[in-house]
Amino acid sequence: MKIGVLLSGCGVYDGAEIHESVLTLLAIEEAGAEAVCLSVNKNQHHVVNHVTGEEMPESRNMLVEAARIARGAVHDVSTYDVSQLNALVIPGGFGSAKNFSSWAFDGPNGTILPEIKNLIQKFISDKKPIAALCVSPVVLTLAMSDSDLYPTMTLGSDLEKSPYDIQAFSAGMEQKGVQAEMKTIREISVDENLKIVSAPCYMMEASVLEIRNNISQAIQALIKLV
Repeated sequence: MKIGVLLSGCGVYDGAEIHESVLTLLAIEEAGAEAVCLSVNKNQHHVVNHVTGEEMPESRNMLVEAARIARGAVHDVSTYDVSQLNALVIPGGFGSAKNFSSWAFDGPNGTILPEIKNLIQKFISDKKPIAALCVSPVVLTLAMSDSDLYPTMTLGSDLEKSPYDIQAFSAGMEQKGVQAEMKTIREISVDENLKIVSAPCYMMEASVLEIRNNISQAIQALIKLV
């Protein structure tokens, strides 16, 4: 079984969240499946200094940055034959809301990269499961916003501590027809009909062990849907 792992760069503030990405690769291998890393051969929205949080005066390519996580073994989503894949995982990180889409700036009125929209729509139409971790449900929301499909997904829970406004994110997704569920770091959301799994991960205040367990839950549920 081959599972695609879609990376928006390398680094929580301007790309793919590294802990979530690596723990996804680990969970896939632990489950006996093969991970295939994918990215987009385009520049990130911007580059952030992860020490200061300030924007840096340079540009970086998502594919090149994703190769840091993939140890060089990363494919351009525009040229890779995704029909070989049985499922897809999108780790979180601000890259989902800045690089794959403009949700970070425009909310539910944001745009999405055509390559990413086409990829997600292909998996949906082929009835192949997708797991969206952390903030990545917003990417699926935008990819499906002009369809008659209304997925159930989670970005976390407002009943426990979070560094983000879970209610605002959830309301934004609901504007686009998503049924937003409140789930803690110990839970996942599974849409059996559309074969979509979502897990809060670092949308909640959590330890790396809690993140690992949450991602393992999501990958196990994903594989059951294949």
